[in-house]
Amino acid sequence: MGEQRVETNAAGRQLRVVESSLPIPGENLRLTLDIELQKFAEQQLGERAGSIVVLDPRNGEVLAFVSQPAYDANLFVNGISVANYKRLNTDKKRPLFNRALKGQYPPGSTIKQLVGLAGLEYGLINRNHSLTCPGYYLLPNSEHRYRDWKRTGHGRTDLDKALVQSCDVYFYDLARNLGIDRIHSYLSQFGLGQRTGIDLTGERRGLLPSRDWKRAKKNEIWYPGETLITGIGQGFMLTTPLQLAHATAILANGGKGFVPQLRAQSTAEPVTPVNIPKRHLRDVEHSLQRVTRSRFGTARSLGESHIFEIAGKTGTAQVYALSQNDEDEDAEVRDDIPEHLRDHALFVGYAPTDSPSVAVAVIVEHGGSGGAVAAPIAGSVMQWWLSNGNPSPALDFELGTAIQPQEASQP
Repeated sequence: MGEQRVETNAAGRQLRVVESSLPIPGENLRLTLDIELQKFAEQQLGERAGSIVVLDPRNGEVLAFVSQPAYDANLFVNGISVANYKRLNTDKKRPLFNRALKGQYPPGSTIKQLVGLAGLEYGLINRNHSLTCPGYYLLPNSEHRYRDWKRTGHGRTDLDKALVQSCDVYFYDLARNLGIDRIHSYLSQFGLGQRTGIDLTGERRGLLPSRDWKRAKKNEIWYPGETLITGIGQGFMLTTPLQLAHATAILANGGKGFVPQLRAQSTAEPVTPVNIPKRHLRDVEHSLQRVTRSRFGTARSLGESHIFEIAGKTGTAQVYALSQNDEDEDAEVRDDIPEHLRDHALFVGYAPTDSPSVAVAVIVEHGGSGGAVAAPIAGSVMQWWLSNGNPSPALDFELGTAIQPQEASQP
């Protein structure tokens, strides 16, 4: 930073320069972001509001960090005008809000594979355990129907089918048997409900609910029905796109994770590993592959259009609650529901499954179907990264320089 001392008269007019020193350039800041991948991911999201976070599960490096809508950061370099700041700050699309870091969304079905692992870990299910899904679930002595996204039901369903077709009823039952305490304990190992520790300020921690949290926050007891909807990523549960990508990276790496980092450095910082038996990981990963490959998978289009083996899970985060009597199977895309009340579309995944080098989380606000909207975006981003054998160097720029403006169903 340079310095200049000047002499002024009583009216504040400058008379002469008394002393001055030339500015010294700041240190270069080298980022892990790949500029070409960042641009490509932004283009895939387009004009839609949402976020894409891409991590390298082998070391926690952030390869792309997208939040849309965005803004021209050059406006702030020499001091933003009052008019421009007011325009950005009052924009209903909230371009100043970093959705990747601070956006908190219900994860929906994107956490079902973690709930499934919890059931395997506690010995409540195995790969052959099955139940009949009639399209709804009833708690004992209750007439309230906890609906499946597929109103006609999935029929006889085991863990594989439950993940591939995203059966809610299977996970309602598993969540009930696990209980909220074990759900909270197991999922917290993947970083849900806590800050990842990324080298940025302002990260939100999301919310992984528990009976203790509800008692402290609301002075209320925990109800069984709340356990059921937590098991499908709804209710009080909230996650950030960064958290979802981080949890997916840990799963992709067999339980070994690293603190996400944007500043390029020589060593990765490990997090406490999750002990996942290989047989459990194998069973769940096989199902996540079938999500994108099976003709019944909720993201089956990815298997048809991408050459790399992708493991993933779709999700639909409910924004508008339908009545108990609404029998419309495709309610999340009904024309009579205003766009701002339509469900958020989500997808998490990693590739290639034999040696994962990329993990991604995509959230499209009010996109409707995770399989139809978010999954193709994630697939294109992973395909682009894996198809470029010589990724471009990490971003390298001097602090204080101008930043180029950004270019612009079922679960």
